[in-house]
Amino acid sequence: MARKLGRTTDVRMAMLRNLATDLIVHERIETTEAKAKELRSVVDKMITLGKRGDLHARRQAEAFLYNAKGEDSDQTAVQKLFSEIAPRYEERQGGYTRIMKVGPRKGDGAKTVIIELV
Repeated sequence: MARKLGRTTDVRMAMLRNLATDLIVHERIETTEAKAKELRSVVDKMITLGKRGDLHARRQAEAFLYNAKGEDSDQTAVQKLFSEIAPRYEERQGGYTRIMKVGPRKGDGAKTVIIELV
């Protein structure tokens, strides 16, 4: 069963879309442990779409990810997913992300982690 993360479905999906887009654009983000564990499955599905590479997969990724661009790049998240990230994992059968524990957050003590693309 998926984690609800204390949010309604639409807010939770928007948060996961935002985190997935940021992870694809920046390839490394810091977040809470629970969010990272949920994000892992979402990003794995996006990279699998990128590995398929056909028009339908591109449209599915386009429908899920936001149109964010990196600071130093003109590529959107979907363009980067299909042109840079997916070819990197062509031989890999899943497990595209790594979660490293950082420690408790200062304000509320939540467990924080860094999630990055392997």
